[in-house]
Formats: sequence, C-alpha cells, structure tokens
Amino acid sequence: MKEIYLIGLGNPGKKYLKTRHNIGFLVLENLSKKYNANFSLKEKLKSSFSEFRINDSIYRLFLPNTFMNNSGDAVKAILDWYKINVDQVFIIVDDKDLPLGKIRFRKKGSSGGHNGLKSIIEKLQTHNFNRIRIGIGSPELIKGTSKFNTISHVLGNISQEENSILDKAYMKVIESLEQLNTKKEEEIINELNSFNKENI
Repeated sequence: MKEIYLIGLGNPGKKYLKTRHNIGFLVLENLSKKYNANFSLKEKLKSSFSEFRINDSIYRLFLPNTFMNNSGDAVKAILDWYKINVDQVFIIVDDKDLPLGKIRFRKKGSSGGHNGLKSIIEKLQTHNFNRIRIGIGSPELIKGTSKFNTISHVLGNISQEENSILDKAYMKVIESLEQLNTKKEEEIINELNSFNKENI
C-alpha cells in the first residue's frame, strides 16, 4: 500500500487562521474535510495529524504546531517517526514572489526568503525536497520608502476577492494530490506548473 505524506506550512492558533501565510494549512484542511477526516494534535510529531485512504493509498497529513519559523523541527520529527526519506514528503507553502493563485511545484530549491522553507533546509541539511508553492502576490511598498511591507502582507488576512482566486488554486492542488497514487509525478508537476486560474 502506497503511503503519501503531505505537510502544510503555517502558524497554529485562531489568530492566524485566515492569513496568507497559512495557505499550506488551508489546502490540507480542505483536503481532509473532503474525506471526512479530522485533525488531532500529535505531540511526538509536533503537528496536528489527519489520515485517510484514497483507493489503495494511505494519505497522512500534517500541520506543524511549531510556528512557521521552526517548521523544520516538525518535519524532522515526522521523518524520524515514520522512518521515511525527505523525498517522500510534499511541502505545501505560500509564496509572495508568485502572482496570486499561481502554482509552482519544484523538487528542490532555495528558501526564497521563506522562513518555513529556510527552517526545513537548515534542520534537514538539504535543499532537495518536494515543495508546492501557491502565490499570494507581492507585498506593497511602505509609504515613502523603498521597503516592502512583507510581514503585514504574509500575516494579513486573505480578502474575499483573493479568496475567490485562491479557492481555484486550492482545488487544483487538491485534485493533483489525490492523483499522486495514480499519475506519474512528472505529469502532476507539469499540470500544476501550467495551471492558469483564468481558465477555470
């Protein structure tokens, strides 16, 4: 039986529930809900955990409770507990360098300034892991300066207008995750990377 490990990055707690930085959580919460599975806290995994089956595959979903900047602690705990390699997990994460709703699947790469990815890279000592990034658009400039308002952008709540675009991206990512047990990974990568929210 195939086992599929999905880790969504975000911050725990109601305060962060609908923020742009919690897109990894939101995608996996939607997927879990679709299969009537609930998340429960697993201290040893430093995450909330949900599990269900799709056909002959077990899907294991994790929402780290370590806060974004220490995501690597939870990912390491998950790898150690299940005795799996890092290439068996898929990390789902927001990306301020991608246009809103754009999806990018990469099998390796730098953190791109994302603190969650940075923590995973530092903890695992590798850049080689699957990451599915969903664009949240660029932060605005702070008035009168050339600096971007990054923190208030990523920790700001998703607007209704943004939500209608992001919902399409979530649906596409979920559809692809559901097919990890039947389709070739390369096919899924191509589908996600060529996804255009305007065509839905």
